[in-house]
Formats: sequence, C-alpha cells, structure tokens
Amino acid sequence: MGIPYYYSFRNLWTRRMTTVLTALGMALVVFVFAATLMLAAGLQKTLVDTGSYDNVVVIRKSAQTEVQSGIDRSQAAVVETEPEIAMEGGEPLLAKELVVLISLPKRGTNKPANVVIRGVGARSLRLRPQVRLVEGRMPRPGLAEIIAGQNIAKRFKGGGIGESLHFGMRDWRVVGVFDAGTTGFSSEIWGDVDQLMQAFRRPVYSSIVFKLRDPADFAAVKKRIENDPRLTLEAKREIRFYADQSEAMAKFLRIMGITLTVIFSFGAVIGAMITMYAAVANRTTEIGTLRALGFHKGSILSAFMLESLFLGLLGGLVGIFCASFMQLITISTMNWQTFSELAFSFTLTPGIIGKSLLFSLVMGFVGGLLPAVRAARMSIVDSLRAS
Repeated sequence: MGIPYYYSFRNLWTRRMTTVLTALGMALVVFVFAATLMLAAGLQKTLVDTGSYDNVVVIRKSAQTEVQSGIDRSQAAVVETEPEIAMEGGEPLLAKELVVLISLPKRGTNKPANVVIRGVGARSLRLRPQVRLVEGRMPRPGLAEIIAGQNIAKRFKGGGIGESLHFGMRDWRVVGVFDAGTTGFSSEIWGDVDQLMQAFRRPVYSSIVFKLRDPADFAAVKKRIENDPRLTLEAKREIRFYADQSEAMAKFLRIMGITLTVIFSFGAVIGAMITMYAAVANRTTEIGTLRALGFHKGSILSAFMLESLFLGLLGGLVGIFCASFMQLITISTMNWQTFSELAFSFTLTPGIIGKSLLFSLVMGFVGGLLPAVRAARMSIVDSLRAS
C-alpha cells in the first residue's frame, strides 16, 4: 500500500520555515550553477552571432585570429577571382579588411583596455546585415573618420559621436555609432581600410570576407584556396571562425563554474540531509503508526524521498528564476583569443534550465537518501516505543 503524495507535501508545509531555508540554500547553488553556464552561453552566442553561415573568412594559414594574420595584395587579388563569390552590381561581394588592437581608457575608471579597430571596405556593411547605423553617418573614404559600436560609445572615452580618438599618430573623429545587436561587432571601431593601413603602416590585409553564391559551395572554394600554390591561406565559414574565438574563454568559465558549484553543493546537500534527518527524528511515532497500518518500507522510503526531491525542485526553480534576471546585465571582459575587450550578456537557454533542474534534483536525491533509508528501516515496535 502506497502513501498518498499529499502526505509528503503536507509535512513540508507543516515545517514551513525549515523547508524555506533548505530550499533557499539549494537555490543559491543552482543560481551559481545556472549563472556560470549563462555566462559561457552568452559569450559563445555573442561570437557565433557575429558570423554568418553564407560568409567565408580567409586568413593566413596557422593564424588563429585576424590580428595574427597577414594577406598581401597579390594574394587578395587571387581570392577575388574565385567563381563561388556572390556578385553585386557586377562586383564581387567581398571586403578586404584590416584588424589591429589599440588601448583606450574606459569612461569613469580611466582603466585601459584593448579595443579592435577594423578597417573596412565599401561592401563590409553589406556583408554584415546585423550591423546598422543608428546615429550619424558612415566615414568618408580618404578622411580620418571612424564609426564606433554602441558598446564602445558607452564604455570608452572618446568613443561617442562627435568625439575624437588619437591612434596611429592621427586624430580620428567619430562620425557615427552603429548597433550590431548582441554580436562582437558592437565592441569594435570601424574606419576606411586604406586610411587605417597608412596610419598603422600595415602593407597587408588581415582578412578577406566574402559571401558565397550558394552556401553549399563552401567545400569547393575552401579546397581551391587552401591548395593553391600561390596562396598561404585558409578559409573558414564565418560562423565557425567566430565560434572558435570563444572556445578557450567559454571552457574556462564552465570549468570555474562547475568547480564553484561542486564546492557549494556540498553545503546544500548537507543542509538537506540535516533537514530530512530532523524530519525523521520528529516523526518517529508517525512512522511507526504508518507501518502498523500496513504501509511497507518501500512506501516510507518513497514518501521521504519525495519530500527531499521536492525540496530540490523548489530550490532549483527559485535559483533559475533569480538567475533569469542576470540576462538584464551586460558585462565586458577580455577575449583570451584576440586579447580585446568584448561586451556580452548572460544568456538563459532551455538546455541550461534543464541542466539546472536536473542538478537540483540530484542534490535533493543525495541529501534525502540516507534519512529516507533510516526511516524505512525503523521497526514498528521501536518507533511506537519512542512515543
């Protein structure tokens, strides 16, 4: 004969204060667990969203980032002739770009951080539909003018429209601010590629970006570029290229989060165990009465395990609810792959919700197992005698 489910819930309600405190302890652990996963997911989403499946990024072989890459003009001219490149107005939908790092002071703290300067061509904006100008205008070719991503305009001195930045031995006027959504472009400064190459005395491009006529043509163009004896280049889908940029940092965040969660979870499990042991001790007579009425040991075990699992589930739901508000926060950190400042937000996904709830149930299971076994093993005579 099984014990009704409402029996377990009624007992938790009877011990409301203990139930709430135990669930809050578990909620704190779930919050840390979920927030760390959200941090890693937010970083990856920002960089993955930066790329487009239809676009191809070409960089020098063995270069991990655009900053490390170099493509001379003769090689760029060869890439421009690839037949798989989409055309627009009789011209290939392709951009030869320069990427360098500079250090800028942050607003408020004056603390310096690395920022990406991207030299762009006439078709760079067409290749990035997620980027749109929200204030001002585009830089005029031949002039020392730049546009800044919204994260740069908000966070760095001299990054706002109408302000000026000094780098490359020149003063550059910010004539526009662009919004790139949640992508990494929001943490960049763009200017005319030819002007920036002169200013930084860089005779080579950092990368070439082009759009495919047909996304299915990627394998063919990749093989031709990488096997061409005139070139020392490699091609990647843009979405894959930017995903690779997040690997090291995201892996570190996940490891750090799991380590902290494991440490905190010990305390939460011990708290659940103490709560359930106290419940067993306070209900000795009740357990004996249930056994005398014909309820089996398995029913007693199930009833106490249900209480513990419900505590874990309650803590998990509260923890996820609190963690969801972290999505309102935008943070900035250094991308270990490019060593530049990158702003991104916490991202809550269905996968993170599922993992967090599973983790909370595991804590409830582990915390309630031993007390439940103890309750199930109590003899009828000893339980009734305790009263």
